[in-house]
Amino acid sequence: MTKVGFISLGCCKNLVDTEVMLHNLHTAGFEITPNEEEAEIIVINTCGFIESAKQEAIENILDAASLKEWGKCRHIIATGCLVERYREEVMNEMPEIDALVGIGSLDKIAEACEAVMRGEKYTSFNDKETSSLGGDRIITTGPHTAYIKVSEGCDNLCTYCAIPLIRGRHRSRKIEDIVAEARDLEAMGVKEINLIAQDTTRYGLDIYGEYSLARLVRAITEETNIPWIRLLYCYPDKITDELVEELRTNDRLLKYMDIPVQHISDSVLKRMNRHGGKQLIIEAIDRLRERVPDIILRTTAMVGFPGETDEDFTELCEFVKETRFDRFGAFTFSPEEGTEAAEMEDQIDEQIKQDRYDILMQTQLTVAEEKTAERIGSVLTVLCEGYDRIAEVYHGRSFADAPDVDGRVYFKSASKLVPGQFVEVKILEAMDYDLVGEAMEV
Repeated sequence: MTKVGFISLGCCKNLVDTEVMLHNLHTAGFEITPNEEEAEIIVINTCGFIESAKQEAIENILDAASLKEWGKCRHIIATGCLVERYREEVMNEMPEIDALVGIGSLDKIAEACEAVMRGEKYTSFNDKETSSLGGDRIITTGPHTAYIKVSEGCDNLCTYCAIPLIRGRHRSRKIEDIVAEARDLEAMGVKEINLIAQDTTRYGLDIYGEYSLARLVRAITEETNIPWIRLLYCYPDKITDELVEELRTNDRLLKYMDIPVQHISDSVLKRMNRHGGKQLIIEAIDRLRERVPDIILRTTAMVGFPGETDEDFTELCEFVKETRFDRFGAFTFSPEEGTEAAEMEDQIDEQIKQDRYDILMQTQLTVAEEKTAERIGSVLTVLCEGYDRIAEVYHGRSFADAPDVDGRVYFKSASKLVPGQFVEVKILEAMDYDLVGEAMEV
């Protein structure tokens, strides 16, 4: 049985694609190995969102190529966003690659493996906007948590973003298909599902004629008993009153929302082609905090966008300081080929971008330290994820912590716990973005 190893890069949406491909290969009779050095075929699911992601993809391809020389690897297959975006260039400039599989051809991954095993070069780039959405998966995030991709593509057309070029127009999955997937995950023991898309709040507009995320959440709540449902990638201009009310009243919909604002200066937001300006963003945040008092808000911001002045940047820093986001991430502008922003005048010097990033993150660190300190003495429900034998502590996440991007809760317990178990933890200490505590004994 041929062993296949996977390297999945980029966002959690890309990870879902990897999980679909893993299932397809397993069904086709291939053996999946987590050890790249054992793999005869290595599949690299690439990211191509920004320059640093492209460099990471190239480095991983070259690392895999070295295994062709001294390891068991005989073939390399590349798929994902970088491949979709730079088809001919990737194959021409990286002859180490034996096959390319585009976004619309993920269901061809087994066919690609079979072709390279016969010594053939293989490429498949079917129409990404007519390819099937969803599919059976092998979950790689552990037995207790999983992502559900509710839609594909994006219609927002932000001037800096290549996603619409790579992934195509926005396409929602049907509610009944998503609910069926949630039921399957529940049967596997999943306790937390994270609803994701390029723009989760746009869900349903294309097939139901209206924003339908709240309707979807209600359907999942009614048809499953999954304890935690989390929303990621919610755009402020599409947060409906219905969705806010669902957050307020649905006990299983976590009081957590990820809202990627990107900036707060109206002049920068306009050049970014973001939908809604400063006032809309502030009103959306105020509405959420007023109607859902305990809500955790996460956001991301971009620094160094073309034409961003010192005044624009100062305005962003003040906004972050005053708004006091519970969770925050930032990144520097990357001029992506084919986007409008890449051709704009007044590009910002790379050192200035980095300096602004450092200042912004330091501003948030002060807020984060204060926010975590406020948790000392409280009791949080924590989803246990594992045990650190070296530190001799368990670790997990509370409702306030999304997988991979937020902090963790580290705690001791007199009782033996297993991953996927919920436990009440009293918080005793704060460490930057993480919390330390002790399990409450029943």
